[in-house]
Amino acid sequence: MSDQARKTATKMTFEQLWATLQENAQQQKETDRMIKDIAQRQKETDREIKAVNQAIGNLGNRLGSLIEHLVSPDMHRKFNALGYAFTRTNTRVVCKDAHDKTLAEVDVLLENGAYALAVEVKTELTVEDVKAHAERMSVLRAYADRHNDARRYLGAVAGGIVGKQARDYAHKSGFYVLEQSGDTIRVAEPPEAWQPKAW
Repeated sequence: MSDQARKTATKMTFEQLWATLQENAQQQKETDRMIKDIAQRQKETDREIKAVNQAIGNLGNRLGSLIEHLVSPDMHRKFNALGYAFTRTNTRVVCKDAHDKTLAEVDVLLENGAYALAVEVKTELTVEDVKAHAERMSVLRAYADRHNDARRYLGAVAGGIVGKQARDYAHKSGFYVLEQSGDTIRVAEPPEAWQPKAW
């Protein structure tokens, strides 16, 4: 403490010191009130952000459902034209273990006695979606093996929007690609000498 500060402190009367302490206490109360107000506003903001995120998620789910609805009715015909003769089309197939835990979900599953083709449908297909579907296919193969299902499992990805990078990666991964073409969905032309991967 400097000499000047010491002199000022010693010159301060009890009343002045008391007034300064009271003023500091009042400022502390005001600061505490402001912090509480900010915390309350943050909670309200968090609630609003959560509501917006939920609304965006619901919209994404609705768009995904719409794409599934547009894609699935005619899908078996597209693949039957390639020689598969699928007799059953199932949507939103869920595979569970013995403890009722979900192992995999499939948007569309086309089936016959020799093949099962699992299709992942996205509003906008990405490389990450393709990678996730490749993992899903391994889970489906293991699930089929546990249930004595010897059919060959094939995969396909479909999207309302399919960029070149996602399409190329899907073909490289052995997947059929379904993409929008005018008012309908078509099976994208694979690269020359391409073969679908069987799981």
